[in-house]
Amino acid sequence: MGDLPIDSGGSDRKSPVKLPIAGKRNILITSALPYVNNVPHLGNIIGCVLSADVFARYCRLRGYNVIYVCGTDEYGTATETKALEENCTPKQICDKYHAIHKQVYDWFNISFDEFGRTSTPQQTEVCQAIFKKLMENHWLSENTMQQLYCDTCQRFLADRLVEGICPTPGCNYDSARGDQCEKCGKLLNPTELQDPRCKVCRNTPRIRDTNHLFLELPLLTDKLVEYINSMSVAGSWSQNAIQATNAWLKEGLKQRCITRDLKWGVPVPHERFKDKVFYVWFDAPIGYVSITSCYTSEWEKWWKNPENVELYQFMGKDNVPFHTVMFPSTLLGTGENWTLMKTISVTEYLNYEAGKFSKSKGIGVFGNDAKDTNIPVEVWRYYLLTNRPEVSDTLFTWADLQAKLNSELLANLGNFINRVLSFIAKDPESESGRGSGYNYIIPEASGAEEHLLTKTLGDKVGSYVEQYVEAMEKVKLKQGLKTAMSISGEGNAYLQESQFWKLYKEDQPACSIVMKTSVGLVYLLACLLEPFMPSFSVEVLNQLNLPAETRFSLSDKNGDIERAKRPWEILPAGHTIGTPMPLFKELKDEEVDFFKQKFAGSQADRRDKTEAEATKIAEQLKRTKVSDGKGKKERPAKSAMEAKPKASAEVEISISRLDIRVGLITKVEKHPDADSLYKEEIDVGEAEPRTVISGLVNHIPIEEMQNRKVCVLCNLKPATMRGIKSHAMVLAASSSDHTKVELVDPPEAAAVGERVTVAGFDGKPDDVLNPKKKVWETLCPDLHTDKDLVACYKNLPFTTSAGVCKVSSISNGSIR
Repeated sequence: MGDLPIDSGGSDRKSPVKLPIAGKRNILITSALPYVNNVPHLGNIIGCVLSADVFARYCRLRGYNVIYVCGTDEYGTATETKALEENCTPKQICDKYHAIHKQVYDWFNISFDEFGRTSTPQQTEVCQAIFKKLMENHWLSENTMQQLYCDTCQRFLADRLVEGICPTPGCNYDSARGDQCEKCGKLLNPTELQDPRCKVCRNTPRIRDTNHLFLELPLLTDKLVEYINSMSVAGSWSQNAIQATNAWLKEGLKQRCITRDLKWGVPVPHERFKDKVFYVWFDAPIGYVSITSCYTSEWEKWWKNPENVELYQFMGKDNVPFHTVMFPSTLLGTGENWTLMKTISVTEYLNYEAGKFSKSKGIGVFGNDAKDTNIPVEVWRYYLLTNRPEVSDTLFTWADLQAKLNSELLANLGNFINRVLSFIAKDPESESGRGSGYNYIIPEASGAEEHLLTKTLGDKVGSYVEQYVEAMEKVKLKQGLKTAMSISGEGNAYLQESQFWKLYKEDQPACSIVMKTSVGLVYLLACLLEPFMPSFSVEVLNQLNLPAETRFSLSDKNGDIERAKRPWEILPAGHTIGTPMPLFKELKDEEVDFFKQKFAGSQADRRDKTEAEATKIAEQLKRTKVSDGKGKKERPAKSAMEAKPKASAEVEISISRLDIRVGLITKVEKHPDADSLYKEEIDVGEAEPRTVISGLVNHIPIEEMQNRKVCVLCNLKPATMRGIKSHAMVLAASSSDHTKVELVDPPEAAAVGERVTVAGFDGKPDDVLNPKKKVWETLCPDLHTDKDLVACYKNLPFTTSAGVCKVSSISNGSIR
């Protein structure tokens, strides 16, 4: 599996310039150019650059010849407005925020082939050339339009330099912009606003005539509709893109103004309009072309080569008409052989907690915020991509981020990889190895084809890889990620069913088959997940002791997809792996609470709060006496955060003190020295199963205990029961007369090792419950089942990410 280099870095790669290659699949990828007037938030990142990056990485994995270009959109009113706010020039604003954008995308491991900007000589050259072609072909017309003019500032006001009351009935928002009302979403003209005011001087502007150039979209309708009807089918356009495009066509295309009375922009090369610049909607999409021309002087081989190049474009839903109607019309109007968009991938909105992300209001988590949390980039990428709003709006919440990290990345993916590599790394001769392991060396797997469990796994994995490729080819990124993660789930189930720790002692050749197959799956997972979490894949390679230049591939030419059906063949026997380390770290409740508070409100609110706290501390320091007058120095009082809790202050006894986890009984037998006790081996998400002794023989048949998910209390002090030490306790409910006992069942879909929680009782569990404090005994009376058979603490349900925990038939019973 090896053709293409892994690239976990951003846009500073020194790769040779790529041009289309005859006979290969050549793919040109763009993502909507982010405005340069602010820091991108997570909604911007998933809607554009991150989604495009995943697809670009996938294409490289498949061996396609691909380039991915993007850059900052630097012209237009938004930049001028920001420059006014920050009291600097538009060029200074662009330089500042271009650097910030680049830093954010580099941290997110976005693998641009070129990340440029639109304020370049190349942009002016390409934009003006397209304009001249449109003029020659008579697709432009001159018209007079009315525009607001500020006598105080002595200039026409662009849309965003005007604010007023929204004219939409029932809205009446008093800070609507001249182009759009942020409250109701209605597109506006500045002259429609009630009580308009200049955003710079706050005075009332007047309406004045001004001449502009218009693109005759109505005359281009036939050419455009022919293109849309053909390419929307061939390129499998997303449904939201088709709907947005059809809405424009149904309404009827209108002339669109392509010039503006501004100074900051591409100059119009026309004698009567030399004091104007191109409107940003016209010049911004042309930025894709000019940025490619910065990448290579032979840019036309990408952009004027529709027979050999496929253009894929990624954006949020608000950008659709500019890419399916306006930009194609512009290119069609030139009469030249342009590479028009084949596939458009559109996202809905990612919302934040109880509201919306907003760049203008500073609400939500922004790109630089993500880095400052110290949550690893692979976690951010994974969460955003599992939550990608492909068909409807989705919601970012800190609790959901925590659940996905802890139950999916940590308890599923990380747990599988760590169990496999840790077992292979064990030295069977050492005391810690306890007579098992391969001393870091991948074993032989003779007879794997005849090992039924392994052959069945290989068929399943092969099918999953085919589904993964099918989803990714259709740009169904969320489905592709889900399918890849399913392979990790299959790997965990395979380990459990094989009982490899037992096989090592009873059938070592079979154990070797299981471990060589499993380590092949580890490599395969690193390959499939590289587009989504490149830094994760690099770390897995490191732990497999494979060189950094090792190349992942899913090439048809190399037969990689077929090879996935035989994971025992992926890595060679005799290879020495590296040192296994945990790949993910648990995100704790107190950290989530901290982030919720830190990122509440707007950026301005947070800044004000920080400044107020700093002022308060400074005032406290001023009031602190340096000396008490007797030569002794007086220490400043510690803040509440710094003050150590008194030793006598006991942490409140609540359910949060208990470490209850989803466990899987992997082996059960009767206790050799007690007829009423079972001895179980239970996987609770750790490297090795725990030994647990339970007094359930008289209540639950042994066959009902096998391979069953249970709720396990993991932080009781270990106790020896009839000569065998029990390291946890299985939770069970009993009827009021104690004649009937049933296990508390977590949902079947709950992840092994996931913590069982109760809403409203957050906090880190005790490492070990102190028997002298009677924590368990104090909580027991509040543990029960309700009338709906749900396991509860104080009438609140035991909860997992997959749902609540229940019993079969005992209502209003006690839980022990």
